[in-house]
Amino acid sequence: MSEHQVIREQGETKGRYVIRKDGAVAELTYSITTPTLIIADHTGVPEAFRGTGAGLALVEAMIADARREGFKIMPLCPFVNAQRKKHPEWADVFSV
Repeated sequence: MSEHQVIREQGETKGRYVIRKDGAVAELTYSITTPTLIIADHTGVPEAFRGTGAGLALVEAMIADARREGFKIMPLCPFVNAQRKKHPEWADVFSV
């Protein structure tokens, strides 16, 4: 994991993982389809975070929660899907 502090915000049908720093916000949004499946929708990393590993930190937080809570991730977001392909050790939490 990186040095970024990732916070999870979740409602009934949607949620996001967020990193805030100096007024900038990086986020990975998701939709909750069932108690055991979420769809990773979008990752947004502003210029202030480029090259810091913030995007990867957001995905790693989602992976950790999926393992701890027992849900699967459908990687609709191109960034999340690209990270999935780079990390075969995460195969247990993806639904593809």
